[in-house]
Amino acid sequence: MRGAIASAAVLVVLAGCSTDDVDEPTDATASETTSEDTGDAEEPADDTEWFVQADYDEQDAQRSATFEGDEAEPWLQYIDGEMTDTSEFKADGAKKVCFANASVSNPWRQTGFITMTQQLEALKDAGAISDMEVRDAQDDDNTQLADIDYFISEGNCDAFIISPNSTAAMTPGVERACDTGKPVVVFDRGVETDCATTFIHPIGGYAWGIDTANFLSENLEEGDKVIALRILPGVDVLETRWAAAEKIFEENAIDAEDFFTGADPTEIKKIITDALNQGEVKGVWMDAGDGAVAAIEAFEDAGVDYPVMTGEDEMSFLRKWEDTGLTGLAPVYSNFQWRTPLLAVQKIFAGEEVPKEWVLPQTPITEDERAEFLEANDGMPDGHYAKFGGEDLPGFPEAWQDR
Repeated sequence: MRGAIASAAVLVVLAGCSTDDVDEPTDATASETTSEDTGDAEEPADDTEWFVQADYDEQDAQRSATFEGDEAEPWLQYIDGEMTDTSEFKADGAKKVCFANASVSNPWRQTGFITMTQQLEALKDAGAISDMEVRDAQDDDNTQLADIDYFISEGNCDAFIISPNSTAAMTPGVERACDTGKPVVVFDRGVETDCATTFIHPIGGYAWGIDTANFLSENLEEGDKVIALRILPGVDVLETRWAAAEKIFEENAIDAEDFFTGADPTEIKKIITDALNQGEVKGVWMDAGDGAVAAIEAFEDAGVDYPVMTGEDEMSFLRKWEDTGLTGLAPVYSNFQWRTPLLAVQKIFAGEEVPKEWVLPQTPITEDERAEFLEANDGMPDGHYAKFGGEDLPGFPEAWQDR
């Protein structure tokens, strides 16, 4: 489910959904520095397993970067950088795409896959893509490796799209796809190779953590209590979100205590209720919006003031945020990225350059923008994501409503 990946950097998976679950994408780790004295790799003094200062700084800068392309089509925007020459792939006629998907096991991935299938219809109509064969790994590494190998042995794929289930395990599969000599598009989560024609992802987990922790710190006082609700440990994109937020909370003397919830609404309510029984809670931070409504309901059940809170651009949070009037922010892990891989394939077979690392915009929804996104997504289910970017695609809005 992440961050910026320089061509020489080691890519780390965005494991899990953008936001909801373990299916979110991941950030790149910084290149190791070598000791001149010993020749051994050494990490900078402030780096840890889940915090790399260079990556943090890069994503912080990318939050205010100028993106190339039309703002009305953010799924085609990118940060200027190394481009891939695709002239060798230029070919006439509609091409078949083979998509090895990690899963559609959470609302973020379900929303994105609908957008992708509707983008496919548009490209079929344009004569750019003939078909997309999809295999769903159901969150299993071995299944996805078998899916990739099936596509390769079948021999009927003109291009590969891969959304990896995990980083290291999927790297050999991606490399085998690259070895076919056909274009490979990796998106949403990274792998430990840069052989792909392009790697597509929003800015990353550090950017999420910076946006959210800065917002809470600006709206709270030193010493205020914040409960941080985290889905689970060990998922890179989620860990980097928290690593960035924890750094900022410490710098601003915010008393933040984190808990793992498994995205279980009952557990979320229990955590908040227990914290409120021990004292005043001024803020709630989340590494994904799933369960945000349950957190708010815990404050209502206790009869206390609403917290300052960050959720996500899932419709359930946006609606509850509006209903309550709490002070909030909806960070995003841009769901519209699911359009980009197919559009990248179209460009590749047209012989057009594509970014080697295609970094997409990742801009939170503020209170001033909330009404606009609520109106634009009126009638969508609670599990829908406001920045899905499919309003101009075939089937809108029914395809996203009838899920």
